[in-house]
Formats: sequence, structure tokens, C-alpha cells
Amino acid sequence: MTTSTRRPVHTHPIEGFGTVTIAPVDPAADSELIHGWVTQERARFWGMGGAGRELVQEIYEDIDRRTTHHAFIVSRDGEPVGLFQTYDCAEDRVSECYEVQPGDIGVHLLISPARGSAEHGFSAALLTAFMSFVWSDGRTRRVVAEPDTRNEKAIARLERTGFVMDAEVELPEIDLPEVYLPAKRARLAFLSAPVTG
Repeated sequence: MTTSTRRPVHTHPIEGFGTVTIAPVDPAADSELIHGWVTQERARFWGMGGAGRELVQEIYEDIDRRTTHHAFIVSRDGEPVGLFQTYDCAEDRVSECYEVQPGDIGVHLLISPARGSAEHGFSAALLTAFMSFVWSDGRTRRVVAEPDTRNEKAIARLERTGFVMDAEVELPEIDLPEVYLPAKRARLAFLSAPVTG
């Protein structure tokens, strides 16, 4: 399996955990890895359970061409441990469900399957690195998440991270030649940028 040779856009050392790097997805090199993650039962809310590797590559090639949506492979000490996506809320279907504010950025997160037993604090450490990356551009004022309403684990994790849970909404279906997304019942969640003195 080949993996991305793209250079990290963010590096975040976490004491006692390791160094987390965030690098843009290379669709050709990373599609096999991503396919292995998104087609597992534990990733059912990602909505790609029946996708073949070629379709996964096409989806991430489409994201790679966009300036409003971005996908990243997250690694811990060089080992891929997750898929992180960001998007401009004003250019996404979520904009039909709430009043987008300047500086809003949407996020999706898929943490890879644990090797062996689950490691306490693993998700929290990765979220620390993700938030460090998101706030580092100086323009983001609020992070928006929209987990599936049935994804109780994700909702609980967002709450523990400090997100404020908001309304349940229906993200509309998107049916375009290059991308298809079914309608989804989601729970909006918001996290405001930390106040700096």
C-alpha cells in the first residue's frame, strides 16, 4: 500500500502521545487506505460502506480539485490514524440548514480502527491537534459539525470537546454528475474560537 507523499500542512507534538501531522490527501496514493477505513461497519455514518476503491479515489479527486473542501490524512509519529475534512460552510449543503456566519468552517472526522485494545485519551489527543490546525489560519471564528443524529458516540465526543449542540436538521440530497450525497438527519454542533488576550 502506498501512502501520500504530500508534505504536512500542520504538525502538533503532544506530550505523552506523540507528534500528530496533518497532510493533504493524495487520492491515488491514499485511496486504498481510506477505502479500508470507510467501508468498515464502524464507519457506517461516513456513508461509503458499499463504495469500491475506485469510487473512493474519484470522490477524493473531486475534493482535491475544490478550493472550498479539503481532505487530510492524519498521522501519529508517521502512522496514519485518521481522515480529517474541512469545508467552507457557505459552499456546502449545510448552508441550507442554518445561517452561516463569516469565519464558519465545517469539519468531518474519521478515526482509524484501533490496533489492539483501545487507547485511553486517543480521540481527545487527535481532536486537540485538529482544533490547533483549524484555529491556526487566523480566519476561522467557529467550527461547525453535523454528525448523523444516530451517531451517539460522535455527538458525545463533540460535547466533551466543548461543542454546543444545536438543532436537528435534514441535510438535503445532492445529486450532481460528480457527487451524490443522500439526504441526512444531522445534529448541528458549534465550537467558537478560543478567546486570546
